[in-house]
Amino acid sequence: MSSSLMPPGCQSNSQTLNKNSFLFRHDVIYQFKNNSYMKRLFVLLLILSPFYVFSQHDSSAQTIHKSIGPSDKPMYFGIKAGLNFSNITNASQIGASSRTGWHAGVFMNTGSKLFSFRLELLYSQQGYNFSTDSSSGSLTHNYIYLASLMGINVTKFLQIQIGAQTGYLLNATATGKSQSTGNATADQILSLYNRFDYGFGGGIEVHPIMGLLVGARYNISFNNLYKDVLNNSSSGSYSAPSVNFKNNVVQIFAGWRF
Repeated sequence: MSSSLMPPGCQSNSQTLNKNSFLFRHDVIYQFKNNSYMKRLFVLLLILSPFYVFSQHDSSAQTIHKSIGPSDKPMYFGIKAGLNFSNITNASQIGASSRTGWHAGVFMNTGSKLFSFRLELLYSQQGYNFSTDSSSGSLTHNYIYLASLMGINVTKFLQIQIGAQTGYLLNATATGKSQSTGNATADQILSLYNRFDYGFGGGIEVHPIMGLLVGARYNISFNNLYKDVLNNSSSGSYSAPSVNFKNNVVQIFAGWRF
């Protein structure tokens, strides 16, 4: 019905409903962007959702003997290891640069002809180098990561992977000519890390022959590397300037499927 044909009272109610609907959507989007707990819940749901999807998978898939996917088996396990080229975002003020580390772990893969689910448990050594006029050095962070990835089997030999991951910081070490990064705010929180990390990952994996696999992946974190800092002064407490450093890691790896 055209708004010109609606009674005046109905037009007013319709405009009010549209305005309230717009305000509600805007408020939901704003709350998500500014609420770290909502982001963590979103990533956790992404990690857990494939468990439900594949628990509903038809058992007839177990009878498949020939697949166009990366493996002829509907489920398989494997091991993988490789190099990390890691850095942090938003850190140009301390001259941050890439640091080379490594990762290794185990995985489980299951699925159908076109789509598959990959669950990985990895140890990952990453970090960054820094260099300023007054100091230089490096920081090394050792994580345990649980990654949940959806695979798209482009051919029998190529798989595209995308998903979420969450990690726990086991320990961190700093080395260099000075214990200072040259950035006053970063210096104050050097040992005050957020122990939990979460974010997205995506990449490709190639299966050239038998159980061999090689691939590359890019991981980006959503959580700040360091905690927010509260400083005390004679006039009371106040918030220090935010240090918005986040992990980002490029991985290359090789492995074997059993």
